[in-house]
Formats: sequence, structure tokens, C-alpha cells
Amino acid sequence: MGILTPEIIEFVRVQKLGFVATVCPDGTPNLSPKGTTTIWDDEHLVFLDIYSPGTVKNLKINSAIEINIVDIFTRKGFRFKGTAKIISEGKLFEDIVAIYGEGAKKYQIKNAVLIKVELVIPILSPAYDTGLSETDLVNRWTEYWNSIHPGN
Repeated sequence: MGILTPEIIEFVRVQKLGFVATVCPDGTPNLSPKGTTTIWDDEHLVFLDIYSPGTVKNLKINSAIEINIVDIFTRKGFRFKGTAKIISEGKLFEDIVAIYGEGAKKYQIKNAVLIKVELVIPILSPAYDTGLSETDLVNRWTEYWNSIHPGN
């Protein structure tokens, strides 16, 4: 078994949105949301470069990457640290794009970014330290989001 447990794999597949951090050439951070973040296997995450010129440019210079995926309702998630490989053509590229099914055909996919996960760090809101349960937090955040997006 790889570093990504069945629990983590299921979590990533359900959440989908990853916040990807890379390092700019001047050493400053770059953070970009990627709605195609998913699991490749039990050691790798992957996302598609649909329009990620800054992220890809940074990774070509420095392959270090961190992806944060958090459930906004439970306030739980994971930080994934690793190294990225940009894949632009060939069988591996085609195989990666294929896992996205029909949805991938709507976009011009420039690259796939395959991340070798080297470290997984759980994320847990400090709200749990106050005695709140997961149900309490889900209810709190559901009410909040319903209040700012009424009728949705």
C-alpha cells in the first residue's frame, strides 16, 4: 500500500478542489485552485492544466509542490507535499486525461501534472478543540453558506 490510504483516496475523489502552492522564480509563493485535482494511484495525485500558465512555469523551474484539500463544512482535510512532473503527450498523458471522462472533452488540456506525494499532513480545524462535533461544524457552515447564497 502506498502513502495514500483508502480513506484519503475517497476524500480527494469527493472533494476535487485542491489549492496548489508552487514557488515562483523570485522565491515568492503562488497559490492556485485546481478543480481537477484527483487520485492517480496510491502514491500520486494529478490535476489537469486547463489554464495554469503560472503553475506550470513554476514547476518547470522547481518541481516542489503542496496541495491542500479541505472539506469546507467539516473543516477537515489534508496537505500533500511532493514533487510534480509535467506530462504533455504520450500514453501516460492520454491515460490521465481518460480518467476525467467526457468532462475533459470540454476543455483544451495543455498538460497533466502528476504529483509524487512524499508527505501527507492531516488538517483539522481548531474548532474541534472547543468541543464542537463534526455535526456541529457541518450545521454551522451549512447555515452560513445558505445565508450568503439563499435559495440555492
